[in-house]
Amino acid sequence: MGIGVEKDETKAFEYYKISAEKGYNEAQNEFALSYENGYGTEKDLKQAVYWYNKAAEDGNEFAQFNLGRCYQNRIGVKKDETKAFEYYKKSAKKGHNEAQNALALLYENGYGTKKDLEKAIYWYNKAAENENELAQCNLGRCYEFGIGVEKDEIKAFEYYKKSGDYNENDIALLYEMN
Repeated sequence: MGIGVEKDETKAFEYYKISAEKGYNEAQNEFALSYENGYGTEKDLKQAVYWYNKAAEDGNEFAQFNLGRCYQNRIGVKKDETKAFEYYKKSAKKGHNEAQNALALLYENGYGTKKDLEKAIYWYNKAAENENELAQCNLGRCYEFGIGVEKDEIKAFEYYKKSGDYNENDIALLYEMN
């Protein structure tokens, strides 16, 4: 359902196009998402990347994240982890919590940049503070196994619990271990 109207992806696509062509970066990002996913139009990954680029150049953190995702996952472009890293970093600095988590993963594994566990933990923390459940889970993993931090099962448990990654049986088992 649309808000106050019946959902019409084709009409939405037309309106995104008008606004995107006028230079509105939020519309450019939504226009790109429409092309990427085939909402209201045929899928066209090259057009998606083109419009993500337009919005990202104008500083849109959602488009920067989406462009990073494209470069990391070969969506309409050749895989390029260095470019993925650069776009995630731009978006992460603006507070986009998914980009913060993605950036942390790249730092943790040395993809597109030099491996740096200190920076990985920093960005996981930023994303977790911004309520990214995946980052909370990743921090739990780091504390559980001592990746970039001192091993701490209590902190691991706390982050896993925040992330919703543990069910009641897992939590009871962790309590028994401590």
